[in-house]
Amino acid sequence: MSYKAENLREEKHCFFGAEGGVSTGKYASLNTNLSSQDARLSIERNFEIIAKYFNLPKKQMFTLRQSVSADVVWADAPSWFSIAADGMVTDDPDILLGIKTADCAPVLMADYKHGIIGAAHAGWRGAYKGVVENVLSLMVAHGAQKQDIAVAIGPCMQQNSFEVREDMINIFLEQSPENMRYFRKDEQKYYFDLSRYLINKIHKFGVENITDSGIDTYTANDDYFSFRRYTNMHLIEIPRDYPTQFSCIRL
Repeated sequence: MSYKAENLREEKHCFFGAEGGVSTGKYASLNTNLSSQDARLSIERNFEIIAKYFNLPKKQMFTLRQSVSADVVWADAPSWFSIAADGMVTDDPDILLGIKTADCAPVLMADYKHGIIGAAHAGWRGAYKGVVENVLSLMVAHGAQKQDIAVAIGPCMQQNSFEVREDMINIFLEQSPENMRYFRKDEQKYYFDLSRYLINKIHKFGVENITDSGIDTYTANDDYFSFRRYTNMHLIEIPRDYPTQFSCIRL
C-alpha cells in the first residue's frame, strides 16, 4: 500500500509501501535496501518500477548513503547512493529525490510556487539534530518561501509502538525540558511520539502547511516494512539485512 499526502501534488510524490515489487521471501516485494541479502537484480528492478511511476528512468534518481546525521546536500545532478547525507534539495524537474526508511520518518517538502523540493530521512537522531530544519533552510536559501512550503510526514513508527530507553529521554531533556511532552509512560515503559516532535519543530521553523500520515509501520504488517518488527520477529540474522520502503518527490 502506498500513501499520498493531501498537501503535495498527487502525481509528483509517493510514499511507497511494501507492495508492488519483484522481491520475494522476507523482502517481498518492493524492497529498496541494497545492503540487504536480497537479490541485487530484484532490488534494481524495484527501483526501475519506482522511477517508472514518475515517468523517469532510474538513472534520474538522487539517492543518499543515509545514516543518522543532519547533513543536507543540493542535488544538481542525479546520484546513486554515493553521497553521505540524510537530506536533499533540488530545483531540477528531471531529478527524482528518494528516501529509504523502515520505521524512521520519510519527510517530503515542496514549494511549487518557487520550484524547490526537498526530502529528509528523519529517525529520532536525525530529527533531534535538525535534519528537517536543515532541508527547509537550504530550500529557503535557494528561493523557497516559508509560507509557500508544504511538508508531508510519511508512514513511520507511531508512539504506541515506539518504546524507548530512559537514556534517550535524557538526551531530549538536555535539549529542552519541554521535550518530555513527546514521551508517554505506560507502566514502566516510555513511548516516543516522533511525528509530533517533527511537526512542532517544523512549526517553530515557520512552516504551517504540514500533514502527517499517522500510519504505523510497525503494526501495518502487510503494508510496510519495519526494522523493529523484523528484529522482534528474529528475521534479521545479518546486520542491515532487512527490507526498506522508498518515498519520492519530483517537481
